[in-house]
Amino acid sequence: MFEDRRSKRVVFIAHCILNQNAKLDGCAHYPGAIREVAEAILASGCGVAQLDCPELVQLGLDRGASRNLPRTIESEDTRIAELMEAAGGRACCRGIAERMAQQAEQYVRNGFAVVGLLGVNGSPSCGVETSWSSGVETEAQGVLIREVKAACARRGLDLRMRGLKAKDPVGAVEATREVLYGAA
Repeated sequence: MFEDRRSKRVVFIAHCILNQNAKLDGCAHYPGAIREVAEAILASGCGVAQLDCPELVQLGLDRGASRNLPRTIESEDTRIAELMEAAGGRACCRGIAERMAQQAEQYVRNGFAVVGLLGVNGSPSCGVETSWSSGVETEAQGVLIREVKAACARRGLDLRMRGLKAKDPVGAVEATREVLYGAA
């Protein structure tokens, strides 16, 4: 079964890696996809499973921002972090994580390699090594990543996870290659 041309390798990625249009206003570094990361994934022959953006799903494209109040990226990231840590945000992340883990489990059961997950560091939801809390980027995981780890653990899945920063394309490609091929 599945003996056609497919690679039987899959990587899960945060939504905004392929769709910068989903980012918080002022945070997109590319017009569409993070080109260098997309090219590295495509060159590897690995299939791509794009996660839903929990902030877009839960809060909307404008993240519920008030158009009448002064905003900074830091104040908005803090507000979004608080909303995603609240019960509704966590429930949204849990649902996305459960669907992702179910897919990963199906791939593994059918002899595919789930090579890992690429997140976006600094994100309140998708940060792997760093997240956002109380006005600063901190060494912590975002809400979605914590939920993904828990959902995978319940299924006995251990995924390699790395976060990247769109504004650092060299580091982003290094993180991508670590997930695709293992640690250097």
